[in-house]
Amino acid sequence: MFGGGSSLQALDGIRVLDLSRTLAGPFCTMLLGDMGADIIKVEQPEQGDETRSFTPPTWDGISSYYLASNRNKRSITVDLKSKEGKEIIFSLAKTVDVLVENFRTGTLDQLGLGYEQLKEMNPRLIYCSVSGFGRTGPEKNRAGYDLLLQGYGGLMSITGENGGSPVKVGTSIVDMNAGMFAIYGILSAMIAREKTGKGQFIDVSLLDGQVVLLNYLATSYFATGNPAGRLGTAHPSIVPYQAFAAKDGEIILAIANNRLWEKACQALRWDDLREDPRFCTNDERVAHRELLIRIIQERVSTMERQEIVEKLDGVGVPCGPIHTIDQVLNHPQVLAREMVLEVEHPVVKSLKMPGFPVKLSDTPAQVRRHPPLLGEHTDEVLSELGIDSAQIVEWREKKVIGNKPEVSR
Repeated sequence: MFGGGSSLQALDGIRVLDLSRTLAGPFCTMLLGDMGADIIKVEQPEQGDETRSFTPPTWDGISSYYLASNRNKRSITVDLKSKEGKEIIFSLAKTVDVLVENFRTGTLDQLGLGYEQLKEMNPRLIYCSVSGFGRTGPEKNRAGYDLLLQGYGGLMSITGENGGSPVKVGTSIVDMNAGMFAIYGILSAMIAREKTGKGQFIDVSLLDGQVVLLNYLATSYFATGNPAGRLGTAHPSIVPYQAFAAKDGEIILAIANNRLWEKACQALRWDDLREDPRFCTNDERVAHRELLIRIIQERVSTMERQEIVEKLDGVGVPCGPIHTIDQVLNHPQVLAREMVLEVEHPVVKSLKMPGFPVKLSDTPAQVRRHPPLLGEHTDEVLSELGIDSAQIVEWREKKVIGNKPEVSR
């Protein structure tokens, strides 16, 4: 559908050394790989990326969590603490455009693999560091995971029902958001490098990414001095803009302005609400939120969702049901947008994954590689560095690199 079958990709020729694990870093590098970058994923021998052990669920014996964020990569296993392992990383660092890592602050510096050390070997290197709290400030040495930062960064203070307990977002939104900001930084640094000839250090944190997502809630606090609280599915500045319970399930009404309010009232024959001065403008609707929401809920509860959707869609008012994950992944619109991919894998039968969220007309994203088995490409990558098979065997015996996985195709 997109790209007309072109084999050219936007990031063809870009090599990325991926020292990250878990989610934020791997999500970043997967998306770079989707656009054509050669991602060399470095993993610890025997254990690998910790998400390989995030089970259940498994799919034909492999962690579903790991599979989700690791397509379009080559996996090599290297002991970063060994002298020989460091030499492998030095050799790779000289050949790549980008390095992505998410170790604790100072860890790679202590191993001699920090930005200051590696940029001496490759001045064009773009070194992207992803961490929980950032590489500066009083909290820089703290470990950070998505759940912790959802709370620490204010997200859970605004998620949940009014008067209820804090609730986390159902997916790891802070991790994946940081991964996307890392891509933003990497691509910006690549453009800058075309002008300066030099790489640079990129500092991305889960905390920073979450703070910037507070967006209008942050500016509202600065304007009023009052922090937002939990409103369930409602919006602090727009009414009605939330979920309501219809006869056959919940439905979202996203009536974001006065024009849409007029159209909704006309379509649903709520002339009394449209003419009521307490509800004629959004300011008035916010001021009389509780009363209006109660009235709308009473009326919606007597209707079926499809009836509401047909009437409101007909006049261009945004609305729709709350879908479950299975409903989303089998929805005709999602399938038409090619947002479900089938990927060949040497172990997992009929592997399916979410598709590409960005469609480029001339250089489209592609699946070129399945999520790799642990160390699947170690020999291949080392051979590209000019290391002969005898040396590879010796390093394997010394456990500098891990054992070669059995791959049945």
